[in-house]
Amino acid sequence: MNFRLYKDIIKNNYKLSFLIVSHMKNIIGPILFILCLLDYTFAIGQTDSLKKVVSPTITWNGYAEVYYLYNFNNPANHEQPAFIYSYNRSNEINLNIGYIKGSYSSSNTRANLSLMTGTYAVANLAAEPSALRILFEGNVGVKLSHTKNLWLDAGVFPSHIGFESAIGKDCWNLTRSILAENSPYYESGIKIGYTSANEKWFLAGMILNGWQRIKRQDGNSTPTFGTQVIWKPANNITLNSSTYIGSDKPDTIRKWRYFHNLFGIVNFPTKWSLMIGLDAGAEQKEKNGHTLSVWYSPVVIVKYILNGKISLSGRAEYYRDKNGVIIYTGIANGFQTTGLSFNFDYAVRDNVLWRLEARSLQSNDNIFQKGRSQYVNSSSWLATSISIVF
Repeated sequence: MNFRLYKDIIKNNYKLSFLIVSHMKNIIGPILFILCLLDYTFAIGQTDSLKKVVSPTITWNGYAEVYYLYNFNNPANHEQPAFIYSYNRSNEINLNIGYIKGSYSSSNTRANLSLMTGTYAVANLAAEPSALRILFEGNVGVKLSHTKNLWLDAGVFPSHIGFESAIGKDCWNLTRSILAENSPYYESGIKIGYTSANEKWFLAGMILNGWQRIKRQDGNSTPTFGTQVIWKPANNITLNSSTYIGSDKPDTIRKWRYFHNLFGIVNFPTKWSLMIGLDAGAEQKEKNGHTLSVWYSPVVIVKYILNGKISLSGRAEYYRDKNGVIIYTGIANGFQTTGLSFNFDYAVRDNVLWRLEARSLQSNDNIFQKGRSQYVNSSSWLATSISIVF
């Protein structure tokens, strides 16, 4: 089974990407300084009318997460199942993601630029041009209203879909769910977002370059669209609805895709928290056709905070993609897999997190590589990571 079309190309560019990242900090600074200078000049010009100058700020931060993962199937190529993009190297110590980020903000403008390296970048940005594979985030925004929290942003952003991101510390489990791995981690385009005065509602609409794409698919002339609604009826409850509509294929074989992500998070008054999510998607089987290929994935995650330093979590998930729209197996039954994982977290310092996870996936068919050439219907592993924010 050949799940990764771009693997050989990526390996040849990995070393180059690392060298670029190591020198980009000298570029980010001047860019943000120019933005700051322009905004300060604008603010001075408005002093008479506004009677107030809000000083723009530039901040820097970084993140790095190193991991070791032992897969009991012991695949000879040291690769995790091909539908996994984070922590995707087995039986070796590696860097999942490391990035440096510069942020600029003022009362009416903002910008972010973040450059990364690691096995996540190598695997997940395989379809992008080599020069863009180090880009984690790059966007600028302008506030559209003096009285409302209404912004127009353009560039490359973290995805508006899902409850798990590429940044490990922000997720309840060490590894990502199959749902998260196979929906966009990032997106590019323009978006308009509004946050209500009481911060209970966030509404956004987007025009995007495609399904997890910085560079649009060659031969594709149709934009794609996204929406997001976040509602916080109480301080301990978050409800989210995110959609995606569009074609990510060349116009000659255009197939419209319709996708919806729903999730809810509840932090109970006790030490327990609950997260329930569902992905559901459909895509035309052929251009201008009326029949659809459907896939879906429910996920449940439970978290328990033992004390200020230790927390435990468990995840149950199922992913069904019988027609291979998102995860292609070449098998008649398609991809039908159940997963369980258990997580232990220990906060070594306020900015340092150590994690340990046990995870097992069970499929209806023999889709997981074992050893050099054997395939079996299950894959289990132990993983550990340590991350630092600086």
